[in-house]
Amino acid sequence: MEIIRGYKVELDPNNKQRTLLLQCAGTARWAWNWGLARRIEEYEETGKSSNAIKQHRQLNALKKTEYPWLYNYSKCIPQESLRDLDKAYQNFFRRVKTGEKKPGFPKFKSRKNGIGSFRLTGAIRVEGDRIRLPRLGWLRLKENDYIPTGDIHIMSATVSEKAGRWFVSVQCREEIPDRNAEGFPVGVDLGIKTMAVCSDNREFENPKALRQAQQKLGRLQRELSRRKKGGQNWKKTKAKIAKQYARIANIRRDALHKATSALVARNKPEERRPSVIVIEDLNVNGMLKNHNLAQAISDVGFSEFRRQLEYKCEWYGVELMIANRFFPSSRLCRHCGCINSDLKLSDRKWTCDCGVVLDRDLNAAINLRNLAARRVSPELGAILEVIAPNACGEEVRPAAASLAASEKQEPSMESQLRF
Repeated sequence: MEIIRGYKVELDPNNKQRTLLLQCAGTARWAWNWGLARRIEEYEETGKSSNAIKQHRQLNALKKTEYPWLYNYSKCIPQESLRDLDKAYQNFFRRVKTGEKKPGFPKFKSRKNGIGSFRLTGAIRVEGDRIRLPRLGWLRLKENDYIPTGDIHIMSATVSEKAGRWFVSVQCREEIPDRNAEGFPVGVDLGIKTMAVCSDNREFENPKALRQAQQKLGRLQRELSRRKKGGQNWKKTKAKIAKQYARIANIRRDALHKATSALVARNKPEERRPSVIVIEDLNVNGMLKNHNLAQAISDVGFSEFRRQLEYKCEWYGVELMIANRFFPSSRLCRHCGCINSDLKLSDRKWTCDCGVVLDRDLNAAINLRNLAARRVSPELGAILEVIAPNACGEEVRPAAASLAASEKQEPSMESQLRF
């Protein structure tokens, strides 16, 4: 199977290269602003605007007379920037057609809001600890032998800056072997206290990166408020805040990648990859309206968790199922099929009328697993329901009673799954 994969590594540039990188990022930012201004002007005059190809031709015609400094940098930088602007316009018109309240018209970019990034194509060469980029030459990498150097097609390289550190992301087209997963289905319940609870009793802790850094961030924000805006000390404190936020993002991203890879890949010889992974279609926008939990929900990264699962499942031959957001996974007793309509968010454990003590998250994960198991194989679903452990890891009801009650009150399976 052919996939497109990105490898992101931190660069180790010297002072001269760092200055050149800043100039290249400024060129990309200038090209975006130039293209946006031209489009707005053309639309006001004619009611139409040019696309990326036409604007690149216009810019090439003006290089010799008005913008000769562009010859100092790779032609790919403004070209790719105009393509990004074209994509931004397409996304804007798409959101307008769907009737979104904030379609997001493209905005002008400012150096005050960040240095930004630029993308290069063409002759890109990678060795163990360095990379060669067009018009930039060889740049050292801080991580050796991470980017593949064999027979692989490199499509582009994106150079970006974050909190004073430079990174390069190499996009490659490569072949991976087709994989078949033969394990049991796995249900995954996402949460705040624990990032993910699986139906096989595995848990992935939530690092709570933002919450752990709140005290230091508050101190730095107070320090910034006492500085004279625009002064050198103000810039130093602002850089400290950017570095702290970058650290928070890295901690969160690292936890998400480790959790999703452990769920899908399972590289240990004794482990079998699950045939199906089931998660819920969470209404994150609705959850964020609860101001008591909005910050904690954002700190987990539910959308990023789902995005990583989607492409990793495709890589490793695992089927990803999305349960309907109205499926009562937490409120449904996995033993008798009763629904606890009085269950509150603060109730981490609850006792069903049948006498079973249920852990909220584990019960939800097992209900999601059984939902997929019955779809894949009714016989497998029946077996998994019989052997499903309670919160203490023991069976609490006979198989016949458990299956009979569950089949009677379980919602329609086909209406609860989406592929």
